[in-house]
Formats: sequence, structure tokens, C-alpha cells
Amino acid sequence: MSGRIFLFGDNIDTDQMAPGKYMRGGLEMLAAHCLEGVRADFASTVRTGDIVVAGRNFGVGSSREQAAEALIHLGIAAVIAQSFAGIFYRNATNLGLPVLVCQDISALKDGAHVTLVLDAGQLTLSETGVTVPLDPLPDNLKILLADGGLIPHLKKRFAREKNK
Repeated sequence: MSGRIFLFGDNIDTDQMAPGKYMRGGLEMLAAHCLEGVRADFASTVRTGDIVVAGRNFGVGSSREQAAEALIHLGIAAVIAQSFAGIFYRNATNLGLPVLVCQDISALKDGAHVTLVLDAGQLTLSETGVTVPLDPLPDNLKILLADGGLIPHLKKRFAREKNK
């Protein structure tokens, strides 16, 4: 995966990703307002393949899975943060959005072009070639993400078991 970094700070909550006042407008409207409270141009400038990088406690707040859905709808390839709120981490993974922990994001700059190798747990800055290590994902989560999330994964598994 290759894209640009959109860098955010600590404690980015689900209400900022999926603002409550737009919940009734559907996913399209929700995504159009994703993160506007912390970066007004985010939804209008993000492109498919871009990567969100943040500090600690990304996804804190309510349990709304629409937060991860909005990021997916906008084409975000992955979210990398120093830590995640547990419920957001699980929602994103279940929906097929890779979420990876990076202990030290200091080398990652807003707008930098990067390549993410999910299996290797590495993020490489295109301009400098510097590689930033990410905490490795367990094999079961790699498989779940490769299948497109929990529901596609279960469908695949049940089909396989049925054909035994």
C-alpha cells in the first residue's frame, strides 16, 4: 500500500470521525464531515490509499462503528497510531481496516509519501527510505484483514467447512 500520511495528535475520538449531527445523513454525508473538527480539509483532500497516523488513544469515545466505516469510505488504507481505544481497534479490524501500532511516530510527517507492507509490519518513507517498525499483527488478524473483515472471513470459513 502506498499513499500520503495524514497526521493527527492524541485522543482523536469517534465523534470527530463520525460527527453525531450527520449520523442520519448516511455514510456518504458522514464521510464528507469525517475529522472536520480537527482538520477541516481532511475529507476533501484525502485520496484512496492514504494513511492516517496519530498519537495515543486513537478512536476513544463511543462505540460507533461508523467511525471506521467513514475512513474506509474515504479510501484510507490503514490507521497507524501509538495506541488505540479497544472498541475502535476491534470495529476497524472487523470491517477490514488495518490498524497498526507504532511506538514512535516522530519520523512520520504530515503529507509524507509512504509505503506500508502489512505482513512485514513496516512503513517506509518514500523520500528518505527510512523504515519505521510497526508492532506485528497476529496471524489470525492478518488472515481476517486479507479476507476483507470479519463477515467475509466467516463466510469464507463457513463455506470451506461446509465443503469438507
